[in-house]
Amino acid sequence: MKVEQIYTGCLAQGAYYIVSNGEAAIIDPLRETQPYLNKLQEDNAQLKYIFETHFHADFVSGHVDLSKATGADIVYGPTAKTEFTAITAEDNQIFEIGKIKIKVLHTPGHTLESACYLLINEEGKETALFSGDTLFLGDVGRPDLAQKANEITQEDLAGMLYDSLMNKIMPLPDSITVYPAHGAGSACGKNMQKETVDTLGNQKKSNYALNQPNKETFIKEVITGLTPPPQYFGYNVAMNKGGYDSFQEVLHKGLTPLSPEEFKNIAEESSALILDTRNAGDFAQEFIPQSINIGIKGDFAPWVGTMIVDVKQPILLITEEGKEEESITRLSRVGFDHVLGYLKGGVTAWKNAGESTDTIERISAQEFENRYSEDATVIDVRKEGEFAASHIENATTKPLAYINQWVGDIDPKKHFFIHCAGGYRSMIAASILQARGYRNFSEVEGGYNAIKNTNIPKTDFSCPSQK
Repeated sequence: MKVEQIYTGCLAQGAYYIVSNGEAAIIDPLRETQPYLNKLQEDNAQLKYIFETHFHADFVSGHVDLSKATGADIVYGPTAKTEFTAITAEDNQIFEIGKIKIKVLHTPGHTLESACYLLINEEGKETALFSGDTLFLGDVGRPDLAQKANEITQEDLAGMLYDSLMNKIMPLPDSITVYPAHGAGSACGKNMQKETVDTLGNQKKSNYALNQPNKETFIKEVITGLTPPPQYFGYNVAMNKGGYDSFQEVLHKGLTPLSPEEFKNIAEESSALILDTRNAGDFAQEFIPQSINIGIKGDFAPWVGTMIVDVKQPILLITEEGKEEESITRLSRVGFDHVLGYLKGGVTAWKNAGESTDTIERISAQEFENRYSEDATVIDVRKEGEFAASHIENATTKPLAYINQWVGDIDPKKHFFIHCAGGYRSMIAASILQARGYRNFSEVEGGYNAIKNTNIPKTDFSCPSQK
């Protein structure tokens, strides 16, 4: 028997590949299926089942394409309803893969159909739990995504989640290995550990949600501090329930090289968003006017999903050379399938064709210190929790995720500084601001990580000496 965690850091997502005696199962696969097909070929194994822990909101699963490619059955937990052929399992149903077994544990709470999968090895011992979004390391799944007006509330779901954890998971042996669907950085939880594998026994001791005195307290603690989910979540759920275009078709369409003239014409005719996936420093120095920067070297897909409201938005790409396919792949993971092509030769080709470019004023932390004064307007686009821990004394917190709500509050005639933690998010904000006509600002390279090393006055509540 082999169990392999396939962890994708930019999505903080874990898929699982299990092989026993020539048969295989895959749990929660990503959109692109070729890596899984390669593993099956290397192991000379036949894929028998594709297990889904729930209808994912934060990414589009590869279950449909993978089933078509291999003939494997797709399995969901009880109550799941799909628009494609799938097995809706019963609670405690057993599935055999080679010499091992997978037992379905219906664990509603995160969603109504949520299920965990219990691995029983060749000797009949319960050895691992693929816990989906029911149980994370250090946290549990958020109970607000499946709520419905006048039908079911987040309090109702949190109560179901408590029952699922107490009745289905807590009685399991401490020695069981927990394999969650997500880790730190995912929007599906609020307090996840950076580790991606742990024992259930350790989680029983350390996970705050598993150590609440009663159901009422659990509900209160789990729903406290939840931020609004990104808007693309609902679209992804619909795609996972109803199916989607083949990933290969999406990739083929997106990998259309466009000359500067073709690129310009399509941008004007289609109202396509120009998405520049280069790093923030290169973007600041030179970019195509009206383009938005979300760098591929970061939490690219989640931020695309957060900043671009409609997954059906046509997109034109500008990338580093050789990063076209990666950009399209990572967009497709969160359902952005309408890439119309990419600018062949990038910004250099654009300039050589006589087209104009734009810049962002990016300054170092040292220059920021030299220009800083007590009456300076400083916008901090980090999350509210980051700001609360430590920030520039007179800075204003305006998290990037809510830019559409606060952008109208900015006085375009008054200069302001903008920063995040390291420069990734502030350049996203800067590109959006400049595309909307705001130009009287300076973005701080290196963000708060660099600002901490200056003498600019700061308030630091993370320091034990400050109460």
